[in-house]
Order: sequence, then C-alpha cells, then structure tokens
Amino acid sequence: MKTALEKGKAVVTANKKMIAENLQELYDLQVKHNQPVLYEGSVCGSIPIIRNLEEYYDNDLISSIEGIFNGSTNYILTEIFDGRKSYSDALKKAQELGFAESNPALDVKGFDPKFKLTIAIAHTFGVFVNPDRIVNFGIDKISDVDLKYARENGYTIKLIARAFKQGNKVYGFVAPQFIETTHLLANVRYEYNAVLVQGAFAEKQIFVGKGAGSYPTGSAVLSDVSALVYGYRYEYKKREQDHLSFSNDASVEVVVSFVGDKVKSTDFLEFGGGYRGHGHQFLKGKITLEKLAQWASDPDVSVILEADSKVSPVSLVEKQVATVG
Repeated sequence: MKTALEKGKAVVTANKKMIAENLQELYDLQVKHNQPVLYEGSVCGSIPIIRNLEEYYDNDLISSIEGIFNGSTNYILTEIFDGRKSYSDALKKAQELGFAESNPALDVKGFDPKFKLTIAIAHTFGVFVNPDRIVNFGIDKISDVDLKYARENGYTIKLIARAFKQGNKVYGFVAPQFIETTHLLANVRYEYNAVLVQGAFAEKQIFVGKGAGSYPTGSAVLSDVSALVYGYRYEYKKREQDHLSFSNDASVEVVVSFVGDKVKSTDFLEFGGGYRGHGHQFLKGKITLEKLAQWASDPDVSVILEADSKVSPVSLVEKQVATVG
C-alpha cells in the first residue's frame, strides 16, 4: 500500500487489521502523496458507516458510537439463543457458511471488532489510537451457566463494541453484554451488524446491515472504487475540529462467573453481591477496564456486562482504591 501511494496510486482495501495498526502512518502518507485510501468495507460490511461519519456527521457533536461490529459472533450467538445450539455447533456452522475463519480467534476473542472500533474512533472523534490499547473481551468463555442466567432473566447476549467521549477524553472497549429483549440491538440477528450513533443534534440513529459474507463486503469495496472516479477522499475533519486523547480510565458494571477462587470481592470498585450455583460462582459489581483486560487473559473467568451497565470515567481516588484492593 505504501509503495502504491508513493507511486501516485489511490488505494481501496478492506483489511481492517492492517488499517487499525497503521492508521497514523496511512494518514500521513495520504497527506504526503496527495492520494486517498478508502476502506469502507473494513468496518461493518455493507453499512456505509465511515462515509456517514465523514459526511453526514461532520459538524455534529457525537457523544458515542456502539453496536454489533462482528457478524461472525452475532451469527454464533443467534444460533445459540434462537437455534438452541451449543457454542461449538454454532461455531462450526458459521465456519461452514464462511462467516468465521478456520481459526476463529480474531472473531470470538473480540479482536476483529476491536480493529473496526479503532477505525471508527478515528472517524468519530478524530483520535488515532493503537488497537493494543483498546480492551477486548470475547464470547469464547461464555458458559452454559451464563446462558441459563440470560434466559432466566429475559436477556440475550451480544458482543458490543463501544466508544464514548466525556470531556477531552475518548474511551473504548469490546465486551459481551446482556441485552434486554426490548433493546434495539436484541433483534439484530445472524450475520447482521448494527451501529448506534448518538449525536447532539441528530440524537440516536441506528444503521443495520449485513456485516459478514463476500457480497456485503464486495459491495462496499466496489462503492469505494466507484467513488475514486469522482475524486472522493476522507477528510478526517474531526481530527482538526477536536483535540481529544484516548483513555482506559473507565469503569463498567459486570457479571463475573468463574470456578474456584479466581475472583474476589476486593477486585471490584463497587461490589454488588453474588451467589454460587451449578458449580460456578457469580459476582456482580463495578470494575475498571484494566481489571477487564486482566480477566480477558484468564481462561477460567467469564465476564459479561450488565444489561443496563453504566460506563463512566474512573477518578484518581477510585483508581487508587482499585489498585490497593
């Protein structure tokens, strides 16, 4: 890609991992060589979310962007809840249909939606952040006990990518969340994606479309190729309008399930109680994103955000308390 730009060639790609990991350099190369790089197909398949963030929302004060950014995991979760399949059977079917790779780790561990969120943050808030800084927790550790808890409480589960702005900071992460059946995202099923954008003037808007499969992605790529004919390029307007920075000093409300003594009440900023059942322990409360990242690497700990989980910046005092705990 760098060679193409140096030779005066515009580029169209849908490689979200490459874009997310090199976004600052790609921006600099576009400016230096006066050639565009278009990548609508890299985020949420057929949904033209980047183009809308660049054009429609160029002067709106966006406070948050969130949604279902990965069609593979949404297909798997739909098969689990609607089709009553096991996780392994649902994953196998997704692979057979081409929605999931033979090595599904990028999808089920939440890396793929994290790369997409990285790109979305750049066009929503004008912040270029290394994806390594964004916490991702996948669906691969969701247990039968978690599913039983969801069904008993009238919930489904979705893998949610979320970023929001408060003050001069932007926060973002990817994690599974219990979703009430009346929620807008509850009815987004199978390989479909959904993006919720909250703006000061347009307020809440939702975009829904297929996020996995060759045709939806191919359509987005072809649209980018066509756009080059009339000289379209991303202007990254939010980068010039705001001067924000990315932070992980935020807290979320979660339900943690585990076996043994992996998790303690002192791991929480605010502990909301818990119980033991079916060989598992359940604890509820507020944790830091730092703690979420720590548990993401533990195969014996499952974390799912509460249905009405409040996400808020963590004060210095709260952070110190969490560190001591």
